[in-house]
Amino acid sequence: MRRILVTGSADGLGRAAADALLSRGHQVVVHARNRQRAEALNNLMARGAELVVADFTDRDAVRRMAARLNEAAPLDAVIHNAGVWSGPAVMPVNVIAPYLLTALMPTPGRLVYLSSSSHFSGRPVLQGVDWQGLSRGSYADSKLFVTTLAAAVARLRPGTPSNAVDPDWVPTKMGGPSAPDDLALGHQTQEWLAAGDDLEALTTGGYWYHRQRQQPHAAVRDEAFQDRLRQVLAEETGAGVS
Repeated sequence: MRRILVTGSADGLGRAAADALLSRGHQVVVHARNRQRAEALNNLMARGAELVVADFTDRDAVRRMAARLNEAAPLDAVIHNAGVWSGPAVMPVNVIAPYLLTALMPTPGRLVYLSSSSHFSGRPVLQGVDWQGLSRGSYADSKLFVTTLAAAVARLRPGTPSNAVDPDWVPTKMGGPSAPDDLALGHQTQEWLAAGDDLEALTTGGYWYHRQRQQPHAAVRDEAFQDRLRQVLAEETGAGVS
């Protein structure tokens, strides 16, 4: 049994992953952005899931969540699933929150970051990015940044598998009802990377699509860009990932 945090688990891929991990006997920590959203997790909590609540647009709330988890039992894995598609919350939720949790919490056994094929359209440009969410953010850029973060953590923490996953375009609230891909396949890879026992699941630095390792955007593998991103995020948040 492993203890696994799944962020953004009130619905969609996060909820599906949390549900499946619970069914496999793991101890799951679910997350919602507020108490109203947390009501959707009541049946998972009735099955033993533990709840944390934090609005990822609020950095102080993310810090409080990290502090609470630091006082609890150690985590064996974190699935950084929470994300938004558009609007001013894109950078705070998709990049700042997983960065802060990575920086402020003891390194778990495994780290999984949700990417997207949209990251291929992202621009490896850090100047002028609105990290605070005062204006509309670029989803593609956010996914390029978080995929790069996953690769940077894999390089800096070689004993900890750190991977990014493209779950495909699936019919969640974010993906929309007309999304053409399989919802079940959309969450299996991150579950496998968080809790799988075979050797491939224990590899690191990968960008995965349906349990197949793929080549990401060239900037993801650029160590200089990784380091610039870490420096910018450390200056922005006051917390460093090393």
